[in-house]
Amino acid sequence: MAIKITDECINCGACEPECPNNAIYEGGVEWAVADGTGVTGMFTLMDGSQVDAHTKNDPISVDVYFISPNKCTECQGFHEEPQCAAVCPVDCCVPDEMYQETVAELLEKKEKLHV
Repeated sequence: MAIKITDECINCGACEPECPNNAIYEGGVEWAVADGTGVTGMFTLMDGSQVDAHTKNDPISVDVYFISPNKCTECQGFHEEPQCAAVCPVDCCVPDEMYQETVAELLEKKEKLHV
């Protein structure tokens, strides 16, 4: 399952540079699948819809940092634990129960993001 950032976030930004998928954004910032990945062309999102990888999507949060579940792999294939959670000083990077994914699915997503 993806990781989410809760409202307890203090906007310190420690998590953002740690994400190997560039899935973490400052509140209010638009995000794109192509940001920091090797993806070009069309990409299938978790909800089954397809978008151009460079399309800017609405921010998931306006007030605090957020993680795009479409890009989060829980650091599978990179690290033993999610790096955002490892560096968060207030423990607000937690599993997002809305996005249940197996390790195999997370690794498959990683491969799609880093072509």
